[in-house]
Amino acid sequence: MALVVELVSPERIAFSGNANMVICRTTTGDLAFLAGHIPFIGVLEAHPVRIVLEDGTEEVVAVHHGFVEVSPTEDETTRVTVLSDLAELAKDIDVSRAQAAKDRAQSALASDDGDVEARAALLRAEVRLAAAEAAA
Repeated sequence: MALVVELVSPERIAFSGNANMVICRTTTGDLAFLAGHIPFIGVLEAHPVRIVLEDGTEEVVAVHHGFVEVSPTEDETTRVTVLSDLAELAKDIDVSRAQAAKDRAQSALASDDGDVEARAALLRAEVRLAAAEAAA
């Protein structure tokens, strides 16, 4: 059996291909999906998604909320679809820019702990940095 993965954001298809496993964080915890997994739909947390490719290497993607769906197909493959507001491949993340965004958000929160936009910016920057670190 095969595991077919597609990670989609409004801007583009961030990843499409075959894999051995997909690991993501949902609102109920971390989950790993393998070929043959039962149907599933879940809400994603902002967190890196790890895709373990057939050759054993990993593709790490910074995912900023969204949904994951696992469904079997008629040809005995298992499809994992990740739909996210924003998805960035770790290899495309500018670490210095993400660190600068984190610093700006922390500074803004130090001035106003209730700044919702700064809190969201901090979370995005932290997910980007975590994805880049996981891929290193």
